Amino acid sequence: MPFNERSKHITQGVERSPNRAMYYAMGYEKADFDKPMIGIANGHSTITPCNSGLQPLADAAVAAIAAAGANPQTFGTPTISDGMSMGTEGMKYSLVSREVIADCIETCVHGQWMDGILVIGGCDKNMPGGMMAIARANVPGIFVYGGTIKPGRWKENDLSIVSAFEAVGAYRAGRMSEADFEGIERHACPSTGSCGGMYTANTMSASFEALGLSLLGSSTMANPEAEKAQSAAASARVLVEAVRHGIKPRDIITRQAIENAVALMMAIGGSTNGVLHYLAIAHAAEVEWTLDDFERVRRRVPVICDLKPSGRYMATDLHQVGGIPQVLRLLLNAGLIDGNCLTITGRTLGEELALVPDAPPVGQSVVRRLDDALYAEGHLAVLRGNLAPDGAVAKISGLKNPVMQGPARVFEDESSAMEAILSDQIKPGDILVLRYLGPRGGPGMPEMLAPTSALVGRGLGESVGLVTDGRFSGGTWGMVVGHVAPEAYDGGSIALVQEGDPITIDAHKQLLQLDVGGDELARRRQAWRQPPPRYSRGVLAKFARLARSASEGAVTD
Repeated sequence: MPFNERSKHITQGVERSPNRAMYYAMGYEKADFDKPMIGIANGHSTITPCNSGLQPLADAAVAAIAAAGANPQTFGTPTISDGMSMGTEGMKYSLVSREVIADCIETCVHGQWMDGILVIGGCDKNMPGGMMAIARANVPGIFVYGGTIKPGRWKENDLSIVSAFEAVGAYRAGRMSEADFEGIERHACPSTGSCGGMYTANTMSASFEALGLSLLGSSTMANPEAEKAQSAAASARVLVEAVRHGIKPRDIITRQAIENAVALMMAIGGSTNGVLHYLAIAHAAEVEWTLDDFERVRRRVPVICDLKPSGRYMATDLHQVGGIPQVLRLLLNAGLIDGNCLTITGRTLGEELALVPDAPPVGQSVVRRLDDALYAEGHLAVLRGNLAPDGAVAKISGLKNPVMQGPARVFEDESSAMEAILSDQIKPGDILVLRYLGPRGGPGMPEMLAPTSALVGRGLGESVGLVTDGRFSGGTWGMVVGHVAPEAYDGGSIALVQEGDPITIDAHKQLLQLDVGGDELARRRQAWRQPPPRYSRGVLAKFARLARSASEGAVTD
């Protein structure tokens, strides 16, 4: 519909309508009904530092929308803190919250006939949930990231939330003093903002710059800094112009734009969760995109940013040397992204990058030249084999040798695996198998940051493998393979693994193989029975009934 036609339909209608009376109760004047209504989906909460600093951004956006001649309408969206729920039953709600957020925003946008939507989010699932809603609603939209947390500091070392998780394993192994453990725990998170490395929140927000639905330079700003609120206001002004010009999300979220976003994720060493979430975003936008497309992009895009968890630097360090625009400029100059893709500003990505320098500042080591890349190919590898015929995702950055064969150590839940790690039952060469943790079996596909961090903290990050139908945190690194599909609950081969079975993980060959004969696997499959669902009512039960495979993004629609 043209400018303001959606909201005029509900506030005026064909004939005069009593609908206006309720708007007058909110302070509207008669002239306001000729202005567009812009929704602000505000993820502010005091649940988590990721979202507790969002209200100033929402306030800045409200003021900018009003000044631009539109009517702001604010509503709330929920969030689940991955870092706080990690290792608990609450972690099962994390991926579920992505769907809840998307449904919430879509419901408000269409239920109130909004002309545009500005989504503000911080914690991991705010980003994909918000972008899925923007794509579904398909009214002019923009995403405003709440911003990264500043690095913590202890004994001259930069810290993040992952430092605290890894410290648990190191302390329990006797490799760290109690004073250092408490110092890291106390100082890891010094401000508001989302996890400070290139973990899931920063991965997704950075990719939105490449996708064309966040302003360039906005994803690496620290939440407490004044520039973050200024960026929110600028985003609001851009959105009002997009409403006036009828620029819709599905004009922007094309196959080429998603390829740009995935190329950016590879270049910055982003989270494995980006794979799951872009499958879901593409589904919401009705764009054809599969696991094989990630592998195709991986093979042509090198990793050029030395960022945590496997690298040295934080998102704020990247911001100081040009941020995501600098990375995108390097990729554009090398022909690795498409500069002709439209952005929410009405200009192409290439036009937006025109004033960005061709090279990062001299003397820095956060962003490499392409001919001096950390890794010649991307780090998010799609593996297949009889253990994952529909695919699995491995994060292979930071590994000296992404090949391992070893005996399976099988666990049906995360807590028993953690106890085995912390009590020294896991030895170099073992491959942990954590199953019945997929979208339907978990349910909710919980992240395995606690066990992977415990392995790293105990010095086993390179020598012990972990295979799961669950997910990994963006802060995870090591010989880990997640998103195994089909999942155990649906009778995938991961359900057939027995203690001591030899397993091969070979990222070079893109192979995840259970080295057991076909006849034996057929016998085991014949004997397998699907377990009863863990939940029979409530949101987890609904998600378990509706969720698709991880290879399809674990979407529920």
